[in-house]
Amino acid sequence: MHLDATTGWFHGVCHCPSPNFNQRPAGEVSLLVIHNISLPPGCFGTGKVQAFFSNRLSPDEHPFYETIKELRVSAHFLIERDGVVTQFVSCLERAWHAGVSSFDGREACNDFSIGIELEGTDEAPFSEAQYDVLIELAKALQVQFPAITPERVCGHSDIAPGRKTDPGPAFDWSRLERAGIARRNDDHGKGRT
Repeated sequence: MHLDATTGWFHGVCHCPSPNFNQRPAGEVSLLVIHNISLPPGCFGTGKVQAFFSNRLSPDEHPFYETIKELRVSAHFLIERDGVVTQFVSCLERAWHAGVSSFDGREACNDFSIGIELEGTDEAPFSEAQYDVLIELAKALQVQFPAITPERVCGHSDIAPGRKTDPGPAFDWSRLERAGIARRNDDHGKGRT
């Protein structure tokens, strides 16, 4: 896994370019946001996250898809249960993953963040392969974007409290702390304003 600094795309991962992105207002990358997703909810290995982020998800395939058919969202990366990584948006561009959000008093986190989705749910433990790959990916991102310090690695619930709960209580933050990727503090899990 190697990041091409000129394009913002990683070599050695799957590419599934999403149309759901735009230019970063200032080009800054200083926050890493961890999410979880599964489509249908609680089902893994369906390939439907890729379809969703590419606006190719058919609302007729599952009742839940009808409820999200109008959404236009993306993330920079998805890490599946087996550790396979798919990149949807260049790290240099603004993926649409955070929504209404705030970190340290600064709103619109999409402007300055990278979003990583883990295939999963709030309650189901994530796989060993996912943690291994997440740590490898986060380290590579922190080398390229040194403003992503351990204090600036957070969950979606940290930047959108009350609205989002992911990556959820099943996510083991201590693994990232031991790897030097993240440093949790009293603000994490309570939202950052």
